[in-house]
Amino acid sequence: MMMTVFSANAQVATQNSKLFDNTYVGVGVGVTTPLNFDSMFPVNTVVGIKFGKELTPVFGFELEGSAVLNDNFNRYGTNGSLPIDGGMFNVHHTGSINTFVKATNVGLNGVINWSNLVCGYNGTPRFFEVKTNTGFGWGHYFGNYTPHYVIGGWHASGKRNVLTAKTGFDFAFNLGEAKAHTITVSPAIYWNLNEVGNVKFNKNYAQLGVMVGYAYHFKTSNKTHAFKTYDIGAMNAQIAYLTDQLAKKPNEVVKEVVKEVTHETGFGVKETVFFAFDSAELDDNAKATLDKLGENGIYVVRGYASNEGSTEYNKALSLRRAEAVAEYLRNRGARIDTVEGLGVVFGPTTGRVAVITNK
Repeated sequence: MMMTVFSANAQVATQNSKLFDNTYVGVGVGVTTPLNFDSMFPVNTVVGIKFGKELTPVFGFELEGSAVLNDNFNRYGTNGSLPIDGGMFNVHHTGSINTFVKATNVGLNGVINWSNLVCGYNGTPRFFEVKTNTGFGWGHYFGNYTPHYVIGGWHASGKRNVLTAKTGFDFAFNLGEAKAHTITVSPAIYWNLNEVGNVKFNKNYAQLGVMVGYAYHFKTSNKTHAFKTYDIGAMNAQIAYLTDQLAKKPNEVVKEVVKEVTHETGFGVKETVFFAFDSAELDDNAKATLDKLGENGIYVVRGYASNEGSTEYNKALSLRRAEAVAEYLRNRGARIDTVEGLGVVFGPTTGRVAVITNK
């Protein structure tokens, strides 16, 4: 499966991000209950905040802090027989927490975006993504209490500070045209690893919970809110084209210049309008250029894109650019014969433009 994944992504390269690129901050609220379901209610209310960074479209990490507002923990209010250090002991929990915040946890978690790992990253986050979120942390219990475990005939005090772990999923919904906003639904298990005895994953000292959160992704140095990709296959095609042109002129010194205009199309080129990176919106300069065209003309509109991003994405972007120009001209009374999005056209003419020619 991994070989298939890497083969599918072999033609796409991701721009290296700077230190504070691809970072986000989020808040969340949720509930937990003991994993052994010994006393499910009342559930614990949890609030949290997190800061994260995506190292690549697949791997990242989060620093997460949370506060628990109820005290339905496994260490309180439960009597019975529990397995401790290889034996079964009669355990009686005592103690209470009198503070508003009953416990806190701070953890460092690793995040894997399985949607991008398996299906590839096409230059913009998907609407829906599945991630795993796992790591270790430090838990602290508040309150005026001295919990004891009555084991056999002796007492052992409960710990105020414990080693914790989180194993969970993030079901993420990326919203907005720029995908700057994310809503997550995150089921997880929160483990108290050393409540009694050695460090271990024990359901009798764990909480099952679900959090619902919101995160904002800050704008990066590439002027978007996500990673920027390059189509290696498309770049290789450009190199092949330039090499072929050079071979046709062996006795000349050839200098190829990539310009922000399109190639000759066979029609008389009338006007060229320019677009910002990853945009199909007409700015004031573009509208002023289109206003020069006759209102009763018949025009052919062709959109283009620069070579950032995947071939499919650039094709769709160039079509949106052409359609934006065509709509503007129609509103002025002009007739549109053809609207095309040609994506990236290599050679001496390529760019983030749309060209309008007369029919």
